[in-house]
Amino acid sequence: MAKRNKIIYWIATLWLSLGMLSTGIVQILKRNEEITMMKHLGYPEYLLMILGIWKILGVIAVLSPKFPLLKEWAYAGFFFTMSGAIISHLILKDSFGDIAPSLLLLVLTMISWCFRPASRKLTHSTTPIKP
Repeated sequence: MAKRNKIIYWIATLWLSLGMLSTGIVQILKRNEEITMMKHLGYPEYLLMILGIWKILGVIAVLSPKFPLLKEWAYAGFFFTMSGAIISHLILKDSFGDIAPSLLLLVLTMISWCFRPASRKLTHSTTPIKP
């Protein structure tokens, strides 16, 4: 069972990382298609640079073997970004083809997070913090 979970984790995480990295690069490059989509969604063009940089930094955090708290933030950022994209498309009644990439990345985010090994999880200390 543990081997199966590890395989699921790595497949989902590598596809998630590839998706976030590629979309992050395209957003940083401010491709015409991306600018058109942002305008269609009602967001300012400068948001492309912000999203692109954060996606690339999130990929680095998720793939890094250390920094579990940073990983949690990266997963949360991926979740909020992709769910926000889905909601934006739904509000504008866009086609499923416009929604599908964000939905796929959202599902991959959740699978990667759920199947991550214990070594990549944030552990909680039960000892009280002393002032």
